[in-house]
Amino acid sequence: MHTVQLPAAPVQEPQEAITPVRRKPLGFDARMAAASEDVADRCRKALLKFDVNSATPGTRLDLADVVRGPVQLPEPDTVPYPTPAAATLQRAARRLATGGWCQHDLVDADGARCLYGAIKAEAPTAAAERAALAVLLDVIRRSFPDADSVPQTNDHRLRDAEAAVQLLDDAARVADARGI
Repeated sequence: MHTVQLPAAPVQEPQEAITPVRRKPLGFDARMAAASEDVADRCRKALLKFDVNSATPGTRLDLADVVRGPVQLPEPDTVPYPTPAAATLQRAARRLATGGWCQHDLVDADGARCLYGAIKAEAPTAAAERAALAVLLDVIRRSFPDADSVPQTNDHRLRDAEAAVQLLDDAARVADARGI
């Protein structure tokens, strides 16, 4: 019979007792700074995750499908003028008030229109458009005697939508008074 001899267990030298390091409690400012850094780190990770997830084609937003203006204009608050030119000017004023006013374009990317663009969109006939533009130019020349045309006034004399709407309202009253 053979006896197996096991190796002797290594002798461990006594170690010094490890004493825990006592740290001084953090002050309020230090705790707030640590919490702020933690929140900032979480936000960075969330933004990175958002960027990665939104890069897939199924999650992209196609702004071409977004409706940029009202599909149907709201009903007018006032009784429409009975004559074609006056009614055209009145509707054009309402269109600018609700859809927006622009300069240097007939219609801008957001659907806002200039004075001429609003009249062109609202005129039922070419004759009503011509009459409305003639009356509007007369009203414009009361304030700007050297005005050459409606588009020139729209692009270089007017500063805001309120002035454009006011000109159209004034022209509608003049056209109604003239029976146009």
